[in-house]
Amino acid sequence: MCWLNRARIMRAFIQRLMPSGRTLVIAGPYLWLLLFFFAPFLLVLKISFASLQFGVPPYTRLSALKDSVLHITLNLSNYVFLAADSLYLATYLNSLKVAFMSTLLCALMGYPMAYYIARSNPRTRNLLMMGIMLPFWTSFLIRIYAWIGILKNNGLLNDVLLWAGLIDTPVELYRTDIAVYIGMVYSYLPFFVMPLYAHLVKMDLRLLEAAYDLGARPWKTFIQVTLPLSKNGVIAGGLLVFIPAVGEYVIPELLGSADTLMIGRVMWNEFFNNADWPMAAAVTCAMALLLLAPMAILQYSQAKELNRG
Repeated sequence: MCWLNRARIMRAFIQRLMPSGRTLVIAGPYLWLLLFFFAPFLLVLKISFASLQFGVPPYTRLSALKDSVLHITLNLSNYVFLAADSLYLATYLNSLKVAFMSTLLCALMGYPMAYYIARSNPRTRNLLMMGIMLPFWTSFLIRIYAWIGILKNNGLLNDVLLWAGLIDTPVELYRTDIAVYIGMVYSYLPFFVMPLYAHLVKMDLRLLEAAYDLGARPWKTFIQVTLPLSKNGVIAGGLLVFIPAVGEYVIPELLGSADTLMIGRVMWNEFFNNADWPMAAAVTCAMALLLLAPMAILQYSQAKELNRG
Protein backbone atom coordinates (compact mmCIF):
# COMPACT_ATOMS: atom_id res chain seq x y z
CA MET A 1 0.00 0.00 0.00
CA CYS A 2 2.84 2.35 0.85
CA TRP A 3 4.41 1.60 -2.53
CA LEU A 4 1.12 2.34 -4.31
CA ASN A 5 0.73 5.67 -2.48
CA ARG A 6 4.24 6.67 -3.48
CA ALA A 7 3.55 5.74 -7.10
CA ARG A 8 0.35 7.80 -7.10
CA ILE A 9 2.12 10.78 -5.57
CA MET A 10 4.93 10.49 -8.14
CA ARG A 11 2.42 10.19 -11.00
CA ALA A 12 0.52 13.25 -9.78
CA PHE A 13 3.78 15.18 -9.47
CA ILE A 14 4.82 14.26 -13.02
CA GLN A 15 1.39 15.19 -14.39
CA ARG A 16 1.63 18.55 -12.65
CA LEU A 17 5.01 19.19 -14.26
CA MET A 18 3.82 18.17 -17.72
CA PRO A 19 2.26 20.99 -19.79
CA SER A 20 -1.45 20.85 -20.44
CA GLY A 21 -2.96 20.17 -23.84
CA ARG A 22 -3.86 23.84 -24.23
CA THR A 23 -0.26 24.83 -23.54
CA LEU A 24 1.04 22.35 -26.12
CA VAL A 25 -1.37 23.67 -28.75
CA ILE A 26 -0.35 27.29 -28.12
CA ALA A 27 3.35 26.45 -27.90
CA GLY A 28 3.60 25.62 -31.62
CA PRO A 29 2.74 29.09 -32.98
CA TYR A 30 4.79 30.75 -30.23
CA LEU A 31 7.86 28.68 -31.12
CA TRP A 32 7.34 29.52 -34.79
CA LEU A 33 7.22 33.26 -33.99
CA LEU A 34 10.22 32.90 -31.70
CA LEU A 35 12.33 31.23 -34.40
CA PHE A 36 11.28 33.19 -37.47
CA PHE A 37 10.38 36.61 -36.06
CA PHE A 38 11.87 37.34 -32.65
CA ALA A 39 15.29 35.73 -33.23
CA PRO A 40 15.88 37.48 -36.62
CA PHE A 41 14.70 40.77 -35.10
CA LEU A 42 17.23 40.40 -32.28
CA LEU A 43 19.93 39.82 -34.89
CA VAL A 44 18.90 42.96 -36.78
CA LEU A 45 18.77 44.88 -33.49
CA LYS A 46 22.32 43.74 -32.71
CA ILE A 47 23.57 44.85 -36.13
CA SER A 48 21.95 48.28 -35.66
CA PHE A 49 24.29 48.98 -32.70
CA ALA A 50 27.40 47.97 -34.66
CA SER A 51 29.70 50.10 -36.81
CA LEU A 52 30.37 49.81 -40.52
CA GLN A 53 33.56 48.04 -41.53
CA PHE A 54 35.00 46.70 -44.77
CA GLY A 55 34.98 42.94 -44.53
CA VAL A 56 32.77 39.95 -43.94
CA PRO A 57 30.48 40.59 -42.16
CA PRO A 58 30.37 44.33 -43.00
CA TYR A 59 29.86 45.37 -39.36
CA THR A 60 31.89 45.26 -36.17
CA ARG A 61 31.33 42.98 -33.21
CA LEU A 62 29.57 44.35 -30.15
CA SER A 63 31.61 42.42 -27.60
CA ALA A 64 35.28 41.46 -27.28
CA LEU A 65 37.28 39.71 -24.56
CA LYS A 66 40.61 41.40 -23.84
CA ASP A 67 42.82 40.63 -20.85
CA SER A 68 40.00 38.63 -19.22
CA VAL A 69 37.76 41.71 -19.43
CA LEU A 70 34.58 41.69 -21.52
CA HIS A 71 34.25 44.92 -23.52
CA ILE A 72 30.80 45.76 -24.92
CA THR A 73 30.56 48.55 -27.49
CA LEU A 74 27.18 49.95 -28.53
CA ASN A 75 27.25 52.43 -31.39
CA LEU A 76 24.32 54.85 -31.12
CA SER A 77 25.41 57.05 -34.01
CA ASN A 78 23.05 55.29 -36.46
CA TYR A 79 19.99 56.18 -34.39
CA VAL A 80 21.31 59.71 -33.77
CA PHE A 81 21.76 60.16 -37.52
CA LEU A 82 18.24 58.84 -38.11
CA ALA A 83 16.77 61.40 -35.72
CA ALA A 84 18.87 64.28 -37.06
CA ASP A 85 18.62 63.69 -40.81
CA SER A 86 15.52 65.29 -42.32
CA LEU A 87 15.60 62.85 -45.27
CA TYR A 88 14.84 59.86 -43.06
CA LEU A 89 12.12 61.77 -41.21
CA ALA A 90 10.52 62.74 -44.54
CA THR A 91 10.76 59.12 -45.66
CA TYR A 92 9.02 57.84 -42.54
CA LEU A 93 6.28 60.46 -42.80
CA ASN A 94 5.73 59.76 -46.50
CA SER A 95 5.58 56.00 -45.84
CA LEU A 96 2.95 56.58 -43.15
CA LYS A 97 1.00 58.87 -45.48
CA VAL A 98 1.04 56.39 -48.37
CA ALA A 99 0.09 53.51 -46.05
CA PHE A 100 -2.72 55.54 -44.44
CA MET A 101 -4.16 56.69 -47.77
CA SER A 102 -3.93 53.16 -49.18
CA THR A 103 -5.73 51.81 -46.11
CA LEU A 104 -8.40 54.49 -46.39
CA LEU A 105 -8.96 53.75 -50.09
CA CYS A 106 -9.13 50.01 -49.36
CA ALA A 107 -11.73 50.74 -46.65
CA LEU A 108 -13.85 52.91 -48.96
CA MET A 109 -13.75 50.28 -51.71
CA GLY A 110 -13.60 47.14 -49.60
CA TYR A 111 -16.47 47.77 -47.19
CA PRO A 112 -19.18 47.87 -49.89
CA MET A 113 -17.65 44.79 -51.50
CA ALA A 114 -17.53 42.83 -48.22
CA TYR A 115 -21.06 43.96 -47.31
CA TYR A 116 -22.47 42.93 -50.68
CA ILE A 117 -20.77 39.53 -50.57
CA ALA A 118 -21.93 38.88 -46.99
CA ARG A 119 -25.54 39.65 -47.91
CA SER A 120 -25.52 37.64 -51.14
CA ASN A 121 -26.97 34.21 -51.73
CA PRO A 122 -24.67 31.51 -50.24
CA ARG A 123 -23.93 29.99 -53.65
CA THR A 124 -23.19 33.39 -55.19
CA ARG A 125 -21.21 34.31 -52.09
CA ASN A 126 -18.70 31.52 -52.69
CA LEU A 127 -18.16 32.61 -56.31
CA LEU A 128 -17.66 36.23 -55.25
CA MET A 129 -15.14 35.26 -52.57
CA MET A 130 -13.35 33.15 -55.16
CA GLY A 131 -13.09 36.30 -57.29
CA ILE A 132 -11.54 38.15 -54.34
CA MET A 133 -8.94 35.44 -53.78
CA LEU A 134 -8.25 34.80 -57.48
CA PRO A 135 -5.39 37.36 -57.77
CA PHE A 136 -3.43 35.37 -55.18
CA TRP A 137 -3.15 32.56 -57.72
CA THR A 138 -0.78 34.74 -59.75
CA SER A 139 2.66 35.92 -58.68
CA PHE A 140 2.65 39.29 -56.93
CA LEU A 141 5.54 40.51 -59.07
CA ILE A 142 3.82 39.54 -62.32
CA ARG A 143 0.68 41.41 -61.29
CA ILE A 144 2.66 44.60 -60.62
CA TYR A 145 4.46 44.24 -63.95
CA ALA A 146 1.04 43.94 -65.60
CA TRP A 147 0.12 47.35 -64.18
CA ILE A 148 3.20 48.80 -65.87
CA GLY A 149 1.79 47.69 -69.21
CA ILE A 150 -1.57 49.22 -68.31
CA LEU A 151 -0.41 52.60 -66.96
CA LYS A 152 2.43 53.51 -69.35
CA ASN A 153 1.88 56.34 -71.85
CA ASN A 154 1.56 53.79 -74.64
CA GLY A 155 -0.15 51.29 -72.37
CA LEU A 156 -3.57 49.71 -72.49
CA LEU A 157 -5.42 52.37 -70.47
CA ASN A 158 -4.21 55.32 -72.55
CA ASP A 159 -4.84 53.41 -75.78
CA VAL A 160 -8.46 52.79 -74.77
CA LEU A 161 -9.01 56.40 -73.67
CA LEU A 162 -7.49 57.73 -76.93
CA TRP A 163 -9.57 55.31 -79.01
CA ALA A 164 -12.74 56.41 -77.17
CA GLY A 165 -11.90 60.07 -77.77
CA LEU A 166 -11.94 60.90 -74.05
CA ILE A 167 -8.40 62.34 -74.13
CA ASP A 168 -6.21 63.94 -76.81
CA THR A 169 -2.81 63.15 -75.31
CA PRO A 170 -1.72 60.26 -73.06
CA VAL A 171 -2.25 60.78 -69.35
CA GLU A 172 0.91 60.59 -67.23
CA LEU A 173 0.18 57.81 -64.74
CA TYR A 174 3.24 55.59 -64.79
CA ARG A 175 6.02 56.63 -62.38
CA THR A 176 3.66 58.82 -60.32
CA ASP A 177 2.15 58.67 -56.84
CA ILE A 178 -1.20 57.81 -58.43
CA ALA A 179 0.33 54.65 -59.89
CA VAL A 180 1.69 53.74 -56.45
CA TYR A 181 -1.76 54.12 -54.87
CA ILE A 182 -3.33 52.07 -57.67
CA GLY A 183 -0.80 49.29 -57.10
CA MET A 184 -1.24 49.44 -53.32
CA VAL A 185 -5.03 49.27 -53.41
CA TYR A 186 -5.04 46.54 -56.05
CA SER A 187 -2.55 44.41 -54.11
CA TYR A 188 -3.90 44.84 -50.58
CA LEU A 189 -7.65 45.20 -51.12
CA PRO A 190 -8.31 41.44 -50.57
CA PHE A 191 -6.55 41.66 -47.19
CA PHE A 192 -9.15 44.21 -46.11
CA VAL A 193 -12.18 42.47 -47.61
CA MET A 194 -11.63 38.97 -46.20
CA PRO A 195 -11.52 39.69 -42.42
CA LEU A 196 -14.32 42.23 -42.77
CA TYR A 197 -16.43 39.71 -44.68
CA ALA A 198 -15.84 37.15 -41.90
CA HIS A 199 -17.37 39.59 -39.38
CA LEU A 200 -20.26 40.72 -41.56
CA VAL A 201 -21.35 37.22 -42.58
CA LYS A 202 -21.71 36.19 -38.91
CA MET A 203 -23.81 39.22 -37.99
CA ASP A 204 -27.26 38.50 -36.56
CA LEU A 205 -29.67 39.92 -39.16
CA ARG A 206 -32.45 40.03 -36.58
CA LEU A 207 -30.77 43.14 -35.18
CA LEU A 208 -31.31 44.88 -38.51
CA GLU A 209 -34.92 43.73 -38.64
CA ALA A 210 -35.47 45.07 -35.13
CA ALA A 211 -33.99 48.43 -36.13
CA TYR A 212 -36.30 48.59 -39.18
CA ASP A 213 -39.30 47.68 -37.02
CA LEU A 214 -38.46 50.56 -34.69
CA GLY A 215 -38.56 52.97 -37.64
CA ALA A 216 -34.84 53.39 -38.37
CA ARG A 217 -33.90 54.29 -41.91
CA PRO A 218 -31.39 52.08 -43.78
CA TRP A 219 -28.52 54.59 -43.48
CA LYS A 220 -29.19 55.06 -39.75
CA THR A 221 -29.32 51.29 -39.23
CA PHE A 222 -25.99 50.97 -41.01
CA ILE A 223 -24.32 53.67 -38.90
CA GLN A 224 -25.75 52.63 -35.53
CA VAL A 225 -25.92 48.82 -35.92
CA THR A 226 -23.87 47.40 -38.79
CA LEU A 227 -20.83 49.65 -38.53
CA PRO A 228 -20.26 49.24 -34.76
CA LEU A 229 -20.69 45.46 -34.97
CA SER A 230 -18.16 45.25 -37.81
CA LYS A 231 -15.61 47.51 -36.08
CA ASN A 232 -13.24 44.66 -35.25
CA GLY A 233 -13.29 43.49 -38.86
CA VAL A 234 -12.46 47.01 -40.06
CA ILE A 235 -9.57 47.23 -37.57
CA ALA A 236 -8.22 43.80 -38.55
CA GLY A 237 -8.44 44.57 -42.26
CA GLY A 238 -6.91 48.00 -41.75
CA LEU A 239 -3.93 46.55 -39.90
CA LEU A 240 -3.43 43.86 -42.56
CA VAL A 241 -3.22 46.64 -45.16
CA PHE A 242 -1.39 49.34 -43.21
CA ILE A 243 1.47 47.28 -41.75
CA PRO A 244 2.85 45.78 -45.00
CA ALA A 245 2.10 49.00 -46.91
CA VAL A 246 4.47 50.99 -44.68
CA GLY A 247 7.45 48.82 -45.60
CA GLU A 248 6.45 48.11 -49.20
CA TYR A 249 9.34 48.04 -51.67
CA VAL A 250 8.22 46.43 -54.94
CA ILE A 251 5.28 48.73 -55.75
CA PRO A 252 7.09 52.07 -55.16
CA GLU A 253 10.16 50.75 -57.00
CA LEU A 254 8.27 49.56 -60.10
CA LEU A 255 5.40 52.07 -60.29
CA GLY A 256 6.69 55.11 -58.40
CA SER A 257 9.08 57.85 -59.42
CA ALA A 258 12.56 58.49 -58.10
CA ASP A 259 11.03 61.01 -55.66
CA THR A 260 8.71 58.41 -54.11
CA LEU A 261 10.39 58.01 -50.73
CA MET A 262 9.41 54.83 -48.90
CA ILE A 263 11.07 52.99 -46.04
CA GLY A 264 11.37 49.80 -48.09
CA ARG A 265 13.38 51.57 -50.79
CA VAL A 266 15.64 53.23 -48.21
CA MET A 267 16.36 49.88 -46.53
CA TRP A 268 17.14 48.29 -49.89
CA ASN A 269 19.53 51.11 -50.82
CA GLU A 270 21.31 50.94 -47.47
CA PHE A 271 21.64 47.15 -47.55
CA PHE A 272 22.56 46.52 -51.19
CA ASN A 273 23.69 49.80 -52.79
CA ASN A 274 25.57 51.35 -49.87
CA ALA A 275 26.34 48.03 -48.11
CA ASP A 276 25.76 49.86 -44.82
CA TRP A 277 24.17 47.08 -42.79
CA PRO A 278 24.19 48.89 -39.42
CA MET A 279 22.35 51.89 -40.85
CA ALA A 280 19.86 49.67 -42.67
CA ALA A 281 19.27 47.69 -39.47
CA ALA A 282 18.67 50.93 -37.55
CA VAL A 283 16.10 52.00 -40.18
CA THR A 284 14.42 48.60 -39.85
CA CYS A 285 14.29 48.71 -36.03
CA ALA A 286 12.92 52.25 -36.06
CA MET A 287 10.19 51.18 -38.49
CA ALA A 288 9.32 48.16 -36.34
CA LEU A 289 9.07 50.38 -33.26
CA LEU A 290 6.97 52.82 -35.24
CA LEU A 291 4.50 50.03 -36.06
CA LEU A 292 4.59 47.98 -32.85
CA ALA A 293 3.95 50.86 -30.45
CA PRO A 294 0.51 51.84 -31.92
CA MET A 295 -0.40 48.14 -32.24
CA ALA A 296 0.43 47.53 -28.57
CA ILE A 297 -1.66 50.54 -27.52
CA LEU A 298 -4.55 49.32 -29.69
CA GLN A 299 -4.28 45.80 -28.29
CA TYR A 300 -4.26 47.15 -24.74
CA SER A 301 -7.35 49.32 -25.35
CA GLN A 302 -9.22 46.41 -26.97
CA ALA A 303 -8.37 44.08 -24.08
CA LYS A 304 -9.46 46.73 -21.59
CA GLU A 305 -12.73 47.24 -23.47
CA LEU A 306 -13.29 43.46 -23.59
CA ASN A 307 -12.72 43.11 -19.84
CA ARG A 308 -15.06 46.02 -19.19
CA GLY A 309 -17.72 44.36 -21.34
